Amino acid sequence: MEWLLLIAAGLLEVIGVIGIKRVAERNNFTNNLLMVISFLASFLLLAEAMKTIPLATAYAVWTGIGTVGAAIVGMICFHESKSWIRMITMLGIILSIVGLKVVG
Repeated sequence: MEWLLLIAAGLLEVIGVIGIKRVAERNNFTNNLLMVISFLASFLLLAEAMKTIPLATAYAVWTGIGTVGAAIVGMICFHESKSWIRMITMLGIILSIVGLKVVG
């Protein structure tokens, strides 16, 4: 159950980052609400997951989902670079997180 909470927290972080991008493009109530609620819910779920998942593992998974998720959203929705080096570095992030889980 805690892992599902952690994954949901990471996905909500991605939504929060989308909110930041939207606020940067158009600062209005709706975009600010999206950003604040997404990050608040993300932090609450992360805190709940950390009750049983070790700190380093939980934080790495949460930030990894947020980082890779934001990069993917940026490529798909905001026409950001899809270079091979970017893909390799995202794979490196994923492998590092899996490594932390395996050894920790």
